[in-house]
Amino acid sequence: MAWHEETAPIVWRGLMVMSAIEKLLRQVDWGKLDYLVIDMPPGTGDVQLSILQNIPISGAVIVSTPQDIALLDARRGAEMFRIVNVPVLGLVQNMSVFQCPNCKHETHIFGAEGARYLAESLGLDILGDIPLHVNIREASDKGQPVVISQPQSNEAKAYLQIATEVARRLLISSV
Repeated sequence: MAWHEETAPIVWRGLMVMSAIEKLLRQVDWGKLDYLVIDMPPGTGDVQLSILQNIPISGAVIVSTPQDIALLDARRGAEMFRIVNVPVLGLVQNMSVFQCPNCKHETHIFGAEGARYLAESLGLDILGDIPLHVNIREASDKGQPVVISQPQSNEAKAYLQIATEVARRLLISSV
């Protein structure tokens, strides 16, 4: 099978991952930043531990869909951050509800309150809910996040509410 550059798999192991993280954190000129947000994959593996060991982390936000299997990873992630003394600022429930664009009926495809129950059991707050919406996917696929392409939409407002709450909590924790 012939691989094309855009479809060839990227297979990185241990040292390659660590090297890429080191370059990202130490060799990129980020300029003057208010925040650097790192979206990490779920889990408690090498990527997460390397980042935690290499840069000071002001806080973590756990993002999970409401289904049970995703919540197991979210719980592990929250506990990992607690063990390494990184404040967990709260949870975000992603893909929380789908609203039919025709009839406006709402369906909780992945469950309704999973992240809320997890947050309660961990003594954390829900920072917000992100709906499962075609606008979010389409805007992201075009490289124009919904907060830029459709800033007045309910979807954009959900992201902005979460960002505001995270910034508020970071400000409080730094005082």
